[in-house]
Amino acid sequence: MPDALSHITSIAIAAPAAAAFAFVSDPAKLDRWSFGTWRTTLHEGGLVEGRAIFDDAVTWVRIDADPARLLVDYHLGASAASLTPRVAARVVPGERLALAPGSCVLTLTAWRAQSMSDERWRRLTAAHEFEVVLLKSLIEREAGVQA
Repeated sequence: MPDALSHITSIAIAAPAAAAFAFVSDPAKLDRWSFGTWRTTLHEGGLVEGRAIFDDAVTWVRIDADPARLLVDYHLGASAASLTPRVAARVVPGERLALAPGSCVLTLTAWRAQSMSDERWRRLTAAHEFEVVLLKSLIEREAGVQA
């Protein structure tokens, strides 16, 4: 997998699609689930400055949310001037997939930058695998779903 160009992971969530979308598009909640922006500072214009849990590297994020499509693009960079869309979240209402009404599926997609080492890419993919599980728990809890 070292030469992979993208990584996709999904999880079913027992909460409405609107609740999941609201959670993943809220910059104030990034530090609750994103290992790439563990400790965050919110800046004007919706910019978020965070620190990676793995190596304390600074990452800047701008969230570009499309509520009509339940799609979020996360523009990432080492500085506020170098942002590029490299991670996306998509929420699909459960009814579209013949799942329980009021449920949804959350998918995270990441694209690998040419400059990423194999180790850094592996950390990112492992983090995303865990982040969707964490997101499921956080979203369901916030929506009042009992485990």
